[in-house]
Amino acid sequence: MSEGQAVRKAETPATIESLQTDLRALGIKKGMVLLVHSSLSAIGWVCGGAVAVIIALQEVLGETGTLVMPAHSTDLSDPSQWENPPVPESWWQTIRETMPAYDPDLTPTRSMGKIAETFRKQKGILRSTHPQSSFSARGPQASYIVNNHALAHGMGEHSPLARIYDLNGFILLLGVGHSRNTSIHLAECRADFPTKRVVSESAPISQEGSRVWTTFEDINVDDSDFDRLGEDFLHAEAGTVVQQGKVGIANCQLMPQRAIVDFAVDWLEKNRGK
Repeated sequence: MSEGQAVRKAETPATIESLQTDLRALGIKKGMVLLVHSSLSAIGWVCGGAVAVIIALQEVLGETGTLVMPAHSTDLSDPSQWENPPVPESWWQTIRETMPAYDPDLTPTRSMGKIAETFRKQKGILRSTHPQSSFSARGPQASYIVNNHALAHGMGEHSPLARIYDLNGFILLLGVGHSRNTSIHLAECRADFPTKRVVSESAPISQEGSRVWTTFEDINVDDSDFDRLGEDFLHAEAGTVVQQGKVGIANCQLMPQRAIVDFAVDWLEKNRGK
């Protein structure tokens, strides 16, 4: 949605104060650990844009709450796998030899949206060290969540997603659907299904002060059925834990991360590859 469309679609501008009211009505409380996936344009016209949304979230969570957002940089990957857009094979080796190493302070996010990109640049943010699947966090639990992010299986047991699970954290889908719900990738790592396989990934990282092109293992993550999984979650008994509402004009869902991850493990084992 363009800014002009957002102005025409919204009856009134969203403000920090109105966003806080909406977030509280949805069920967000002080002290929560909250992982947010978001679309700024879905909210309507926001006075202050992404900055206002971040301030509103932090005010509602308070000093005891911890805010987390994805900060993925999937373009730091092997060019032979690129599809959007692909590049000529004659370029591949040049890219592997010259792409700058992942830098938590400098490397921008890719396809995470304006809110997540603005958040990762905020003073006091901690960002995990994975070159492709990093997360940004701010609050008392931030270091516990982002530290020790393993290179292999970047959304598995040694990832920020698993630490949020340990902390009984929540997920806010702010104007986006379950196709953006990265916690389901943790379920993919935990589930056993016929099409699951280990693949090789690679990226440039800094190692002892030098740039290194490194290779590591992961699973073949696939979000193509996440929306269907999410709909089944809503209609199942476990779906009663989901709180739905509006933030601005955006359709939103708030849920305990454990509930959706545990449901997804069972769902994937019953439905995927069969």
